[in-house]
Order: sequence, then structure tokens, then C-alpha cells
Amino acid sequence: MGNFVAEGHPVPAGHGWTWIASGWELFKRQPGIWVAIAIIAIVIFIAYYFMRAFGNILGILLTPVFTAGVVIGAKALDEGRKLEIAHLFAGFTNRFGALIAVGAIYLALLLAIVVVSALVTGVSVWVMLSASPDLTSATLSAMLSILLAWLIALALMVPVVMAVWFAPPLVVFNELGALDALEASFLGCLKNIVPFLIYGLILFGFAILASIPLCLGWLVLAPVGFATLALIPLGLGWLVLAPVIGASIYTSYRDIYFT
Repeated sequence: MGNFVAEGHPVPAGHGWTWIASGWELFKRQPGIWVAIAIIAIVIFIAYYFMRAFGNILGILLTPVFTAGVVIGAKALDEGRKLEIAHLFAGFTNRFGALIAVGAIYLALLLAIVVVSALVTGVSVWVMLSASPDLTSATLSAMLSILLAWLIALALMVPVVMAVWFAPPLVVFNELGALDALEASFLGCLKNIVPFLIYGLILFGFAILASIPLCLGWLVLAPVGFATLALIPLGLGWLVLAPVIGASIYTSYRDIYFT
């Protein structure tokens, strides 16, 4: 891939689209396997949901591990090898300790953000941590405070996401430690704010399109008590978009950290 640049280097703004297009090209090489990987990932996500708080914690801890598996698979395709379903779990046998450390730091930072946001706005930490807080008896002032708390949390999460975004490939491909990978990821993202803005806006548009079947399914099924079944049409868009996003993490990493 060229010479590795640990802190990353700036690339043109238009590369925000190029990363997605390159991810799509990797998806087209073995779409069936990519879709199978996406289905397995969705099943795992649903399992997290039913495990409640423990599932949320486990999901955050293992996010870098599964991301590492996806980028390992994308790299295999990029180098002319075959993508396999087993690639999704490759992070469990490849630098697992460092990947879990990234997940643990990620979890600690997210919890710290929640606590800070709650303290600033006076909102209960438990309300912030609840996936679906009961707001039926909340006053307008309380609801505005919760909204403000989440807006603060989202703003504080931006640098955290920047630090975590490229950490998995930096750990598995360049053998960086957790802290070094987080620092390198943050610097790589910081140097490419404009390409990432374009990248994010395009993916946001695609996410809306991919979610239309889910929204329609929920509108039809929720009134008759079958809202959970609305997850079924989710696959119509996200079974394609999710693998493309995963592959684009690899293509953007390749673009930013190599010359």
C-alpha cells in the first residue's frame, strides 16, 4: 500500500466520495458474502439489545473487534484474496487484547461524556443511560433539559469517534498499541475534516434511503402490535449500505495512512 504515515496525511476533499465508491467496488466483488456478514452482524446486534445494559456494554467493548474483522476482510479482497464469513470474527484471534483495550477506553469515554452532560444540565445519569426513558410524566422543561444533555453529549462524542474510527485497522495492520492507535486515528481524522464532512453527508443521505423500508414497515406494523417485525425490511437497504460503510473504513484508512 506504500509507506505508512503514523499520523496520517491530508487528502483532497473529493476523496470523501472516493472512499465510498471504493467501498462499493469491494462490495461488488463478493456481494453475497458481504450480505451474509451483515446479517450475522444484525443478529448479534439484536442479541445485544435483548441483553439490556450488559448487552450495551458488551457491544461497545466488541465494536473495535468486529470492525477489525471487517477491515481484515476488505484488505483481503483488495489484495485479490477471497472474503470469508470468518473474517467478521478475525479480530478475536488477531491483536484481540489491544482491540478490547480500545473498546474499554471507548466505553470509559462514553460514560464520562454521559456523566458530564448530565451534571451540566441537571439531568439524571440513569435517564441518559436509558435506551428508552419514560417521558410520559416529564414536564416540557425536563424534556428540553434531556434534549440539551444529548446535544452536549453528541458534540463531545465527535473527538471520541475520531479517535476510535481508524483504531482497529491501525491496531491489526500496523500493530499499534491501543493509546497510540487512538491518537493516530484522531490525528488522521483531524487532518481530513473536509473529506470526512463530505463522506458523512453522503452516507447520511444513503442512510435515509436505506431506512425508508424500515420506517414504512414500522408505520404499518406498529399500530397493530407488530413493531418488531419492522426490522425485517431493514435488510432491503442496510444489508448493502452497512458492508459498504465497513469497506470504506478500510479504503479511507488506506488513503490517509499511506503515501
